[in-house]
Amino acid sequence: MLESLVRERVQEFVQNVLEEEVEELLGRSKWERRSSVDAAEGYRNGYGKRRRLTLSCGTVELARPRVRGLEERFESRVLPLFARRTKEVGELIPELYLHGLAEGDFDAALRGLLGEGAPLSAGTVARLKSKWQGEYARWKSRSLEGVEPVYLWADGVYVKAGLEKEKAAVLVIVVGLSDGTKIIAHLESGYRESQQSWAEALRDLKRRGLTDPVLAVGDGALGLWSALTQVFPKTKEQRCWNHKIINVVDQVPKKRQAEAKEMVKALPYCSTRKEAEEGKKAFEHWCATNGFQKAAETLERDWQRMVTFYEFPKQHWRHIRTTNVVESPFAGLRLRTDAAKRYKKVENAIAVIWKALMIAEKRFRKLEAPELLKDVYEGKEFVDGVAVKKATKEMVA
Repeated sequence: MLESLVRERVQEFVQNVLEEEVEELLGRSKWERRSSVDAAEGYRNGYGKRRRLTLSCGTVELARPRVRGLEERFESRVLPLFARRTKEVGELIPELYLHGLAEGDFDAALRGLLGEGAPLSAGTVARLKSKWQGEYARWKSRSLEGVEPVYLWADGVYVKAGLEKEKAAVLVIVVGLSDGTKIIAHLESGYRESQQSWAEALRDLKRRGLTDPVLAVGDGALGLWSALTQVFPKTKEQRCWNHKIINVVDQVPKKRQAEAKEMVKALPYCSTRKEAEEGKKAFEHWCATNGFQKAAETLERDWQRMVTFYEFPKQHWRHIRTTNVVESPFAGLRLRTDAAKRYKKVENAIAVIWKALMIAEKRFRKLEAPELLKDVYEGKEFVDGVAVKKATKEMVA
């Protein structure tokens, strides 16, 4: 009852706004004759056929006023000629789809939210997907010149489509800029995160104008690091601690894994690199005492890449110790990959995945301490998270 009353009031309000819009255009009220010298030449000519407009609060019916005798066609700012839903509802549709509704569920779900008169259907979703593919193609070719990349995070997710024999890795690259904002810079399918796939992704960024980021963060995929050396040789490298912890703990018997995890998990939270090195030695001693040599070897492997973050501002450590910047939007994205199996080709799922990440990008938070990003970009040195003050040499007469 309350929602119905609200909908009626909204309908009445919007209709009044349409009437006022015509009055403003013609310079006179509905029943007033033209008298002013500068009054518009046009005149009212009744109403068009009543039509539905879907708002976020429901669907209302409106009569669009018609105006004749104008040099240019009257176009309402409130209700464009062919509009059937507001911008907010247009954004709601992909959000609902990308958060788990299958195409066939759309009609019932949207009518429950927006009212029985909502002019929406599963066909609307099919048209949206086609539109997304065009938008995705334009997005892939956009220029990246002029941006100042400080941090780069790279990760992938595997998608299995109906007719594909093998899973394809969707490679995603997020870039943190010197103003603190984060953008999704690349999204494309690649074969099992190979060196060739990552190299093509990085070359694409470079071709579109991206310069060498200061630091790249990724998992243990060797293909990424080999490609990074080829394409962005100046970029420093940081391996994701979340992935490393999992790899190390997996080398310990299950009954001792909790103990091992507690020790390894403390390492990236050490306040200095020296402290982290000491913690590593303590873990290696524990492994040697208990016969877990493989766990110690796994931690030792790639160690130099594990502690690169100490060369950057302490305020940024929480951003660059892991690939969480990519993993967070991927958490929702992975829910969609199961639904993506209904697509016959991986290419058909990519546009949907891209749209999901574009929605997530709008909610990206800025990096902490953005004032330090410019210093990092310009090459200022940091040791254990603190900026190095260059000593000045005094001239001795």
